Amino acid sequence: MNKSAKQSTLEQRILKLLEGRPLRAAQLLFADPELQAMQEYANIVSIKRLGFNDHGPVHMRKATLNAIKMFNLLHEAGIQLNLEKEGAGTAEDSLTAVLFASLLHDLGMSIAREAHETISIQLALPFIDRILDKILTPEDYMSKTAIRSLAIEGIFGHMATRRIHSLEAGLVLIADGSDMEKGRARIPSMLSNEPRVGDIHRTSAGSIQKVRIQKGAEKPISITVEMSASVGFFQVEEVFFPKINISPVKPYIELYAGVIDRELLRYL
Repeated sequence: MNKSAKQSTLEQRILKLLEGRPLRAAQLLFADPELQAMQEYANIVSIKRLGFNDHGPVHMRKATLNAIKMFNLLHEAGIQLNLEKEGAGTAEDSLTAVLFASLLHDLGMSIAREAHETISIQLALPFIDRILDKILTPEDYMSKTAIRSLAIEGIFGHMATRRIHSLEAGLVLIADGSDMEKGRARIPSMLSNEPRVGDIHRTSAGSIQKVRIQKGAEKPISITVEMSASVGFFQVEEVFFPKINISPVKPYIELYAGVIDRELLRYL
């Protein structure tokens, strides 16, 4: 498999944060040539055919890294996610579900933008089932059912157009939205400089310099969006904030945004 340096670096960063079942699942996903081809083709369709931004291997890994960071911050704060809280699984199971959903959520972009969440579920299920069969015992029906169900919910809800109810799916939703730094909009901008409907999204995303996910002062998770120009507030207020607002993880997040070297605005 020919992987970009950026993709390989992200994979190494992800693997360093994992152990146990989530680590084994990530290793199998990263080594799957069929999945690599599907993610690369999703990017071709997204960028070259539809004129959208990155929805390929790099984006899906950035979303995954963001989700793992936030999961760890919740876990360190002693907050149980739904599987553990409901007695249906362990923290490892929750993280495995979050990993699946984050890494597979945009596979449907290989076919179409409209309803790509639903298409992604259909394309993701064979990978999920194949890997769960390798990392779980044949008798572990509850773990397989719970992980697969939460992974599907995470994919289903990542566009904030449908209500989700688990913290696991809520992490995927916010992790996806957190990937909005300027590099994600770079390729479509290079391919075409002609004005088109929706350019405010591209211009706004181009001003986002850094998204930092850290331990919060008052809440477990702090997300800070740094921008080079105030047009970046459009991306925060019209795209990112609605995702946080609908996420079950919202009570555990502090959100800040601002132009570099100016005072930060606190949203949550």
